[in-house]
Amino acid sequence: MDIKLDDLSGKEIAELVEEHIQNMLQISPPESKHALGVEALRTPEITVWSAWEESELLGCGALKELDPRHGEIKSMRTSSNHLRKGVARKILEHIMDEAKERGYRRLSLETGSAAPFEPARTLYERFGFVVCEPFADYKEDPNSVFMAKEL
Repeated sequence: MDIKLDDLSGKEIAELVEEHIQNMLQISPPESKHALGVEALRTPEITVWSAWEESELLGCGALKELDPRHGEIKSMRTSSNHLRKGVARKILEHIMDEAKERGYRRLSLETGSAAPFEPARTLYERFGFVVCEPFADYKEDPNSVFMAKEL
């Protein structure tokens, strides 16, 4: 698996991001959907990586700088053709390594509270993330679980 910086210009990554958004809209109310589209991911404070096996896109993930000591994991998504193959784990490890290299002291994320998000919450727990209060601009929401890890 090759994880690379992604400029979001490829058709494959655009399709995966759109799939992510549509899936979030199916399982979360619109006011609780925090997934970002390609244009929103192109802001200077967000870095996106994609995971590839030869020419096949396996998944993606992003890191948003909230401040010089605090980052947020965004847009974690594994292609539906590659679920349960360790793609999310590898991307998460990559993002965590990058966060440490940047000098972040805390890494936070928002994920869903519904049953379809259980695998994501379990993955984050395995890596030491714990439930926390809403951070940044998030508000308390029964459809969201906020998690963080001190680095």
